[in-house]
Amino acid sequence: MPHRPFKQFREDRAVGQARVLDTEHLGIKRFFRLDSAAYEDGPLPGRTKELLGLVASMVLRCNDCIDYHLEQCVAAGFTRAEIEDAMNVALVVGGSIVIPHLRHATLSLDELFAEQAKAQDGGSAG
Repeated sequence: MPHRPFKQFREDRAVGQARVLDTEHLGIKRFFRLDSAAYEDGPLPGRTKELLGLVASMVLRCNDCIDYHLEQCVAAGFTRAEIEDAMNVALVVGGSIVIPHLRHATLSLDELFAEQAKAQDGGSAG
C-alpha cells in the first residue's frame, strides 16, 4: 500500500472534518466533544493521553488515527525514542497484524521529524 504524504493527510482530514462539523446532528456533535475532552489534562496529562491514543490506533489498525496521534505526539514534544517505545507496546499488544501499520507509522514519523528539523533550521537562520 503506498504511503500517503502527510500534506495530503492534513488536506483530506481538514475537508472531511469541516464537512462533519457542519452537521446539525446533536449525537455527532456530542461525540466529537467527548473525543476532544478525552485528551484534555486530567489525572493523566493530555500529552500522555496522546501516546495512549497512538497505541490504541495502532492496535485498531487505523492509519488516519495513527497519523493524527503521531502529529499530536510530536507537537507535544515526545522524542522519536519515546514514540517508538509506545509503538512497541502497540506491536506487542496487537501482534504481527500491526506490522503494516507500524511501517506506516514509521514513515509518517520520519516526515514529521523532518518537518520539525526543517522548521528549526529555518527558525535559526532567520
